[in-house]
Amino acid sequence: MSLIASLGALEIGLIFGLVALGVLLSFRIVNFPDLTVDGSFPLGGAVAATLIVAGWNPFAATALAVLAGAGAGALTAFLNVRLKIMQLLASILVMIALYSVNLRVMGKPNVALISEPTVFAAFEGLALPEEWLKPLVLIVIVLAAKLLLDLFFASEAGLAMRATGGNPRMARAQGISTDAQTILGLALSNALVALAGALFAQSQGGADISMGVGTIVIGLAAVIIGETLLPTRYLVITTLACVLGAVLYRFFIAAALNTDSLGLQAQDLNLVTAVLVALALLVPAWKRKLLAGLPKRRAVAMPVQKEAR
Repeated sequence: MSLIASLGALEIGLIFGLVALGVLLSFRIVNFPDLTVDGSFPLGGAVAATLIVAGWNPFAATALAVLAGAGAGALTAFLNVRLKIMQLLASILVMIALYSVNLRVMGKPNVALISEPTVFAAFEGLALPEEWLKPLVLIVIVLAAKLLLDLFFASEAGLAMRATGGNPRMARAQGISTDAQTILGLALSNALVALAGALFAQSQGGADISMGVGTIVIGLAAVIIGETLLPTRYLVITTLACVLGAVLYRFFIAAALNTDSLGLQAQDLNLVTAVLVALALLVPAWKRKLLAGLPKRRAVAMPVQKEAR
């Protein structure tokens, strides 16, 4: 695989690292199966691209895209906690609605950003090689998002959110508003996903109505791969594992599609994705079986010395 292909895989992997953090927040922390991701990802791209074309500052456009994603996540949680619509159905309803919303925002199926300024253009004066510019900027953004998320989880509000996802009944008994924590959790989750969508649109030169298809699968695959490679009880390491999982996932995809001996082409992307997700799900079970089959060490009884009288 060439250097350009490797840097491209790193670039996309870092962007989907933000998606993985968002999926970790909703699925693991809040314990909410949220499919809004498939709609909030293109929503972030649509809002950012439309505002940039309209003459907005790219950073302001990206910030509004993040707020739009947060609103989509909060709406999903509102349908569940206030209107009592089941979690999966609430997220599906919002995801379907966002397809029309994204078309309304863009006014057409896609918006091009080839000749428009982006957040990456602000760093072109740093004398960095062109092919390294976007990956380095994305590394800083993703690490900043990871560190802020770690600090939030260590705060009182973050601990309340973790308690809500871990044991809602206990959390309510401690005076925690689980409804408010669920809304906040999904808002933060989809804000991260929308940020990823905004950066993806600016990185790839445009936003498209179909850019969010399969986003939830990629996010879950990154989380599963990360948890398989770095199993831990520490949330700080778990967030790092999700980002690494997203990067490795994109490298696996790029390696599979760029290996001539396999004969894979671009149309085989979904097949490769399905195989990688299946393997990521099976590896933990195989690992448990392997460990269970190993002979257990017997504790050797040490002779007890009698006290001298």
